[in-house]
Amino acid sequence: MLRVAHTSELEPELLEAIRAMLVEVFEGDFDAHDWDHALGGIHAIALSEDGEPVGHASVVQRRLLHGGRALRAGYVEGVGVRREERRRGHASALMDAIERVIRGAYEVGALGASDAAIPLYTARGWLPWQGETYALGPEGRVRTPEDDDSLHVLELARPLDRAGEIACDWRDGAVW
Repeated sequence: MLRVAHTSELEPELLEAIRAMLVEVFEGDFDAHDWDHALGGIHAIALSEDGEPVGHASVVQRRLLHGGRALRAGYVEGVGVRREERRRGHASALMDAIERVIRGAYEVGALGASDAAIPLYTARGWLPWQGETYALGPEGRVRTPEDDDSLHVLELARPLDRAGEIACDWRDGAVW
């Protein structure tokens, strides 16, 4: 079963179960900042027959600066599926739901992909960013070279200059 809902519509117990699942999926490399980044938007949750989360993805609004414009971006966060539930179509179903939201509400989709997830995203039409990445931090524009190879975009309204520079709004933890 797939449930799609805004953070405000999810029960606290389910949110806690999703967070715990993501910590497990990412083998402990999912901290409080990562969880905070996944909140405040639309969640797609794959649930087992007994109602336990086996997969999750969310999309939140962010501003990306590119080509002299501030773009309203649907930024994908917290995509993960329990190891024993992989290869059963959960990730595709989660991304189908999230991409419907992005296509209906945003100018562009964006996400930071792990090496393991790049084949999933590129097969779905997400394109790797080829230019330099930046963040608009408290002290101004900051270069984020560690994120150059992980940023992927879903072009919607018009093509982007993926060889150009792009900057995101600041947030604590991983900015991209």
